[in-house]
Amino acid sequence: MGLVFSAAWLATGAGGGPRQPLGLPAIEWPKSNPYSAVKVELGRDLYYDKRISADGSVSCATCHDPKHAYTDGSPVSTGIREQKGGRSAPTVINRAFSLAQFWDGRAATLEEQAKGPMANPIEMGNTHEAVVAAIQKVPGYKPLFAKAFGSEEIDIDRIAMAIATFERTILSGNAPYDRYKKGDKKAMTPEQVRGMSVFVDKAKCDRCHENANFTLNAYANLGVGTDKPDPDVGRYAVTNDPRDWGVFKVPTLREIEHTAPYMHDGSLKTLEEVVDFYNKGGIPNKNLDANIRKLDLTDQDKKDLVSFLKALSGEGWQNAQPPAELPQ
Repeated sequence: MGLVFSAAWLATGAGGGPRQPLGLPAIEWPKSNPYSAVKVELGRDLYYDKRISADGSVSCATCHDPKHAYTDGSPVSTGIREQKGGRSAPTVINRAFSLAQFWDGRAATLEEQAKGPMANPIEMGNTHEAVVAAIQKVPGYKPLFAKAFGSEEIDIDRIAMAIATFERTILSGNAPYDRYKKGDKKAMTPEQVRGMSVFVDKAKCDRCHENANFTLNAYANLGVGTDKPDPDVGRYAVTNDPRDWGVFKVPTLREIEHTAPYMHDGSLKTLEEVVDFYNKGGIPNKNLDANIRKLDLTDQDKKDLVSFLKALSGEGWQNAQPPAELPQ
């Protein structure tokens, strides 16, 4: 296959799985889909393989491209036949620490999430049966499935399990923030240290963006898009609970510097715009989250806060290089 691997990326950590960068909790690998290096290799091939889409034009990496910190750098995603979706592509980075997947949490696991775009008419436009048939036609995949799963059998569950295993290795840690918290007081600039104080004490961003991955894995209504004629109802479409109207998942802030544009609809282009949006108290609507309020930040507060957010850019995810060639 001619795959290109980073030794540091594939190195095994103390608890099994790849070695993790500083500042991250241990990955809880599913009992139904445990880690193995050969499964990661297989998952990476499948992640980059456009043959899983109906017309062979898109892959997982089309919308979750490492060149854009595993997003696509666009307000909304583009699928087969240049069709536009309605939401921004979330980053894959640190997805191992997420609970439910997608902006509305409709997939309980990464394995379930991996199956969704394949059968979405706007994204990959395929069926699961057709995906399996396409991969079965590639002789080079059979020995890889045998190594990863113990037999050459190819089905949609194994395809999703392999992709999810690869995705759980895409990590970001050892950021200036992590080194600062570990005791290196020179790891962050004075501006970033002030920004951390704004983040925690004045803006209280940590009410939603907390813990090592800077998210509680909860949901919130910020008002984004609620002022449009036909607003995206968010999680309400999944639960039919009126309290979930206009509610979306709170994303990680890891690598936030590199995952613009922002919000579920990609409507904010820069971190400065994001800070201004929060500072004004979001967009008032019938379901605005109780934590969203006017912040009265000074211009210096805003600059410091943006600087701190950039201190959450780390390393690890850059080591997972795309395959030099795919199975044939």
